[in-house]
Amino acid sequence: MTPIQTISPAFASSAAPAATDTAQKTTLNSDFETFLKMLTVQMQNQDPLNPIESSEYAVQLATFSSVEQQVLTNDLLTVLDNRMGMMGMAQLSGWVGMEATASTPIAFNGPSQTLRVSLPNGADRAEMVVHDASGEVVMRRAVPAGVTTLEFDGLQPDGRLLPFGTYKVELESFSGDLPLGAVPAESHGLVVEAQNRNGETLLVMQSGQTVPASDVTSLRDPDL
Repeated sequence: MTPIQTISPAFASSAAPAATDTAQKTTLNSDFETFLKMLTVQMQNQDPLNPIESSEYAVQLATFSSVEQQVLTNDLLTVLDNRMGMMGMAQLSGWVGMEATASTPIAFNGPSQTLRVSLPNGADRAEMVVHDASGEVVMRRAVPAGVTTLEFDGLQPDGRLLPFGTYKVELESFSGDLPLGAVPAESHGLVVEAQNRNGETLLVMQSGQTVPASDVTSLRDPDL
């Protein structure tokens, strides 16, 4: 997939708003001059036997001032909205190209994947438990206590390969015969696209899997 386009925050916050502000000031000054000309013509052509009250001129000036302030407010809100949108795009672009680790189901499509795991204190043995998309356990495999990473290759104990698909991998730990609970394994991969959907940031991994940014537990630059 094509990575999201990076937008320079400096350009977004300075160049475009400056040009917009100049155009707004020019337009408002022109409108105010036009209003004064119309008011002057109105005064020059009023009925000398029934002149317009000064209070009416004050009302017209106040009305124009109110409209002017409303226009300025609306334009300012538009500028702020544009700036926030560009800042959001710049933040999204920061995810692309990074290697993210998350406790989330993994997309198995053939190649072996390295998973990160952690065992509670007191555990002397553990089992890798694999669930399919429906939640059914499709594989169990004993793993040494104290491991911090697992290689998930989809190969079952009988030698058969699991069908390609999405699987949830957990590590169940024990102290003797006492179960200590299950901890989800963490997978990591390259972020190739970042999306903003309904206010939530979603990351598209190189495997094609979509992961909420809130599920990410670590982030690193793969080039470092």
